Amino acid sequence: MKLNYFHQSMFKQVVISNLSVVLVALICYASLNYIGYHSVALLLLATVSVLSIFFTIYPVLSAAAMSAIIWDFFFIPPHFTLHITNSEDALLLLMYFVIALTSGILTSKVRELEKQEFLKEERSHTLRLYKTLFDSISHELRTPIATIVGASDNLLQNDVKIAEKDKLELVDQISVAAFRLNRLIDNLLNMQRVESGMLEIKPDWCEVSELINSPVNRLKNELVGHNVEVNIQPEMPIVRIDFGLIEQSVFNLLHNEVLYTQPDSTISINASYDGKNLIITIADNGKGFSEEELKLLFTKFYRISVNKTGGTGLGLSIVKGFVEAHNGTVKVENNTPNGAKFTIVIPVETLMLQDYMDFSNIAVKMNAQYETLTETYRPKQFGKTKDSTTDNSEE
Repeated sequence: MKLNYFHQSMFKQVVISNLSVVLVALICYASLNYIGYHSVALLLLATVSVLSIFFTIYPVLSAAAMSAIIWDFFFIPPHFTLHITNSEDALLLLMYFVIALTSGILTSKVRELEKQEFLKEERSHTLRLYKTLFDSISHELRTPIATIVGASDNLLQNDVKIAEKDKLELVDQISVAAFRLNRLIDNLLNMQRVESGMLEIKPDWCEVSELINSPVNRLKNELVGHNVEVNIQPEMPIVRIDFGLIEQSVFNLLHNEVLYTQPDSTISINASYDGKNLIITIADNGKGFSEEELKLLFTKFYRISVNKTGGTGLGLSIVKGFVEAHNGTVKVENNTPNGAKFTIVIPVETLMLQDYMDFSNIAVKMNAQYETLTETYRPKQFGKTKDSTTDNSEE
């Protein structure tokens, strides 16, 4: 399969390169009264040199040979013959052919070396990414697994009496560690969906209040000590988006705020609609980010060095992928006077809540009427029954 594709690609390159030479030769022939045949040689040589930048060696050699033959046959006196009477023209033709071949070969070799160097850098970059990923995963796995193993061992010790309060604390530690493992797996799977291009958007009508409150409730343990302020625009319409993806995006941003702010900091979440876009902002009053960090925050595997809690560096890049899948944008900027602010802007279809409820009620009533009609006109099963009274009378 690959061999056939290679031959088809090579044939296509040969055809294009030779047609390019023929086209330049036609233009030169039409302008022969204004330019000499020595200038034509330079133009054809330049054409071969340009072709060597884009095509492989064999199409370039074919174009070089074709240009030499065309120059000899149509431009070098006497015309329309390959015979050359002037020894200087013969030497020029030979030098032209050598220069065209050499130029084509050298340019193709240089391009091939550049391609190999690029592939080498790509492989090196990929290896660095894999190393970063494995280091992150190993760190993220080690901590919760150690917590689960330690708490489980304490719970399973029969010779030690554990108070009920301590048991609940150990169970809570196991739960938090399991939640952290689940979050790690979700991030890896979501990143794979974004990278593979197989991210499928399934939009549906949803309430913005639920979109905001759901991740807040999921992070209620981590948000203990933080002052969380939720502000949703009054009479916010129902929006049509993929609830799961955007809810996960808000969750990742909110979790990022938990990682990079002090426990006594304030986190404000605002949601509004400007007539076209759903706008969600998550801001804090922490230290904010440096200019270099602001440029790299949404880069895959990027982690700020001051992060004492680890992390894989995938959360914000997943947010970027999910939001852009909705044709939206996400950005981060330093807040005034301090802290940072993340802003999600997504173009959405909207419907007022009352209209949505009216449509829902109509749909429910129509469904109920349909079921009633179906029950009314459903064919009934008739069977023979033995009438004991009739039998007695016959006797």
